[in-house]
This record gives sequence, structure tokens and C-alpha cells, in this order.
Amino acid sequence: MLKFYKGGPNHYAVLFRNGKIIKEGTGLNFWYRPDVSSLSVVPVQSQDASFIFTETTSDFQELAVQGTATYRITEPGKLAKILNLTVLPYKQQYVTEDSEKIVNRVVMAVQAHARSRIVAFPLRDALTKVHEVADEVLKAVQSEPDLLDMGIIIEALHFTNVSAKPEMQKALEADYRETLQRQADKAIYARRAAAQAEERKLKEGDLTTDIELENRRVELVDTQARNKLALAEVEGKTEELKLKPYADLPPQALVGLALKEWAANAGNIDNLSITPDVLTGLVGWLANGKPPKAGSAP
Repeated sequence: MLKFYKGGPNHYAVLFRNGKIIKEGTGLNFWYRPDVSSLSVVPVQSQDASFIFTETTSDFQELAVQGTATYRITEPGKLAKILNLTVLPYKQQYVTEDSEKIVNRVVMAVQAHARSRIVAFPLRDALTKVHEVADEVLKAVQSEPDLLDMGIIIEALHFTNVSAKPEMQKALEADYRETLQRQADKAIYARRAAAQAEERKLKEGDLTTDIELENRRVELVDTQARNKLALAEVEGKTEELKLKPYADLPPQALVGLALKEWAANAGNIDNLSITPDVLTGLVGWLANGKPPKAGSAP
């Protein structure tokens, strides 16, 4: 009895008769006899294989990994010879469960390579390096010999959730909060220290300014004192020079000069009292060249 097969654009059909391939290809349509031949159908579109497994980190903590691997069969003819992908002629269903082995092989490859990398990290690092681990696992499974021998390539790999046990997750969250709090405290201390340092610099600057002003004030006072002393010395020297010409003059000459100075300034003198005794003694002294006797008027 003949059976018509109508293939879709994403199905690779392989028709076997007596163990030999009679016809194969994508999107084929043909009649065949199910009693003397068998038909295997291999999906060639990109497919997703979801997974979830638990691995152990280097510090013996369990880590749950959940994600999706996208794969595609590039050599369906080779895979049809390795696995029994024969379909029932009337229901288009697989006669065995070999089709599920494709997903299992993909998941096993992902888990094996993920295990070798997760075990190298402690729990904290494994949780924070999810993207790095996923990239490394993707590169590893893309060159996995078992998958390549079956004509399977991995197009993408995503770890959608990586988590520790609930109690460990809470402990890590608490530790992380404490770390953030310590960092915040350090930032506050740093700001305070910076403010204190800035204030200290300002005070040191003010102190330096005050010291400089005091030094300048001391220099000014010292300069003023030296100037006054020099001025006094100059004035004393000037007076000394003024009086030096009179040092060798006789008393009569000095008296005469005094009288002359008095006469020159008589107009400025309001009142001058000279007693007879004083005038007599002065005239006698000038005439005789002898000063008055002690106890008498000059």
C-alpha cells in the first residue's frame, strides 16, 4: 500500500529500503511503501533545549543553574544513521524515543563543561561571573566532539538563573549589605577626613599669614627704633656741632652773645625784670673779667 509523504521546509526526510538510502532531502514530497521501506525525519530548524541542574563550587556549596541552549542539526543525514528517527507512516510520530536523545546530548554537554568551570570558583565568584562562565561553556560545547560527530552545532547559550540555596543566598545578601554599609562608612570617613584636612590647611594658611604679619611688624618696629635712634644721634650730633664753636669762648663773650640775642629778640619779650643787684654784679664782672662771688647775684 502506498503512502504519500509531504515534507515541510524545516524537515529533512531520509527514505531507507533494505538499509540503503533511496531518497533524502529537505521539503521533499513523494510516494513510498511503508511495508518495504522506512522514513526518517530530522528537524533542521534551530531548536531550544532547556535545562536545570545543580553543581558544586570549590567551597562545597550547591549552585543551581538554569538556562537554554539553542542548537541546530547541520548534517541530518549523518544523524539519521546514528539515531532511529523513523516516523509512523500514518501519524508522523517517531516510533522510538531517540529524538529525545538529541536534547539530552546537548544538555549533558552543557552540564559537563559548566561543571568543570563552576568547580573552579567559590560560591561568591561563581555567582558574580555568570556571563564569563556562560561564554566559556558556549565555546567549549561548540567544539564538543560528540555533538560534532552527530552533526549538531550549538548556536547560543544563556544562563537565565544561577542561584545558591536560600539560606546561603540570604547569608550572601546580608554580607553584601554589610559590605555596602562599610563602603558607605568609609566614604563618610573619607569626606570627613578631607574636610578636616582642608580646614587644617586653611588654619595653617591663616597661621602662616599671622606669623608673616608678626614678622613684618617686628621688622617694622625694629626699623622704626633704629630710625629713631639714628635720628636722635643725628640731632645730638647737630646740637653738638652747633655748640662746638662756643666751647672755647670766654664767659664775657658768651654773655655778650646772650645780650645780643636778647636785643635782637627784644620785641618778642613782653616782660623782663633785672634787679639793680644783678645789673651791678654783671657790669662789674664784664669790666673786671671776674665772675660774681658765690652767694651773690650774677
